[in-house]
Amino acid sequence: MSATAPLAGYFREAAAWDADRVAAAHRSSRVAWRVAAAGWICAVAGSTALLLLVPLKRVEPFVVRVDNATGIVDVVPVYTGSASPEQAVTRYFLTHYISVCERFNFATAESDYEECGAFHAAQRNQAWYALWNPNNPASPLNVHKDGSTVRAQVESVSFFQRGSGVTDLAQVRYLKAERQGAGGEERFTHWIATIQYAYGAPSRDPKVRRWNPLGFKVIELTSEPEVLPQPRSGGGDGR
Repeated sequence: MSATAPLAGYFREAAAWDADRVAAAHRSSRVAWRVAAAGWICAVAGSTALLLLVPLKRVEPFVVRVDNATGIVDVVPVYTGSASPEQAVTRYFLTHYISVCERFNFATAESDYEECGAFHAAQRNQAWYALWNPNNPASPLNVHKDGSTVRAQVESVSFFQRGSGVTDLAQVRYLKAERQGAGGEERFTHWIATIQYAYGAPSRDPKVRRWNPLGFKVIELTSEPEVLPQPRSGGGDGR
């Protein structure tokens, strides 16, 4: 009995030491999980606070536009994203069509003529051919044979809804800048185009589909100069 007593005591001490090691490991694990949980809570709280503060500090850029002819200053309206995708696409097509089809430069005249034809319905295409016919004195080929050039810059696009609910009309206000010769100064005029449009089946011609992949068609177009109010003279009574 005297020989086994020290051995039993040793085993008890070893078991107690091992139990202490396991308990210490469990305590360390619990502390680590608590620290990790506290870290996640702080991260989520910080992200939430940042999201709540974002609307309070926001930079909204704006563009100030000065009319070259009248000197009138206005702020260009910012697109708010409320328009439907179809209207946004139509706005792009109308802007592109006016920018290309109302300009003139002998270097790109042939390409512009073909590209504009890719957007025309049959009736509009006949009027387009008659306009560009060299036998027409008002043809751009005759009007600008002196080397003058014209560029078009769209100012705004407005859509109109008929009484039946159909939206197929738009008004495009744009600026024409005509230059006489390479060194001449540009002469600015204001224009407004009323356009009836529709979407149809895209052309099977790869060249036409490259210009007009969605089958956008200009059915009818009327363009006329926009009359701007003339400033009153300082010496009169305005009547």
